Amino acid sequence: MTTNDSIGPRVAIVTGGSGGIGRAVALRLASDGMHVVVHYSGNQVLAEQVVEQISAGGGTAIAVGGDVANENSMVALFDETERRFGGIDVVVHTAGVMILSTVADFDLNDFDEIVRTNLRGTFVVDQQAARRVRRAGAIINFSTSINRRAVPTYAAYSATKGAVDAFTMILAKELRGRDVTVNTVAPGPTATSMFLDGKDQATLERIASGPALGRLGRPEDIADVVAFLAGPARWINGQVIYADGGLI
Repeated sequence: MTTNDSIGPRVAIVTGGSGGIGRAVALRLASDGMHVVVHYSGNQVLAEQVVEQISAGGGTAIAVGGDVANENSMVALFDETERRFGGIDVVVHTAGVMILSTVADFDLNDFDEIVRTNLRGTFVVDQQAARRVRRAGAIINFSTSINRRAVPTYAAYSATKGAVDAFTMILAKELRGRDVTVNTVAPGPTATSMFLDGKDQATLERIASGPALGRLGRPEDIADVVAFLAGPARWINGQVIYADGGLI
């Protein structure tokens, strides 16, 4: 594996690391030997539980809260990471919200919220990452496989994630010569609490039949992809990786 220029374990920030895919990513990167900063937005208790689980397994982690769309908050997050661990090698930005409605019925306050969190939030986090990630590092954003399917009620969500895809590829080129990769992971239907909420069993079975592998994704499936991009995958750069089990 390519390593940074410093001596010691690599350091990763995982936004939205208190639950769902973010939690699985934090645990996986810790198991790979990284020091992990578990970012949370509102639930400190869940974030501390992730830290405790990492510590119980012999790893090192801290929990730091903050609003991903607030520049000062993210500066504080990155500052604290550098203060505690000496630098930053990997930034995985999983934090986001999903609000679904038809275009005709979409509440514009909800639209402002989803744009602020998913689009501005990604930009703010990536800006700090672009300034601070060390050589041989990785910046990994999150999008969605739904962007390839044009599903009703997903217009606002897909629009924010399509924008993430676009500036991921541009940022990869802007960091030319830095030896820092920038990629996006676009999961398919994944069995997180956010995804499962409000869906009956029949709906879940129908959705699970979509991937060619015949099941819903697991958070650990997505964490495997992130670990690859964060570690040995140095020749993958400026890409959107569809981690959807062969969604058809």
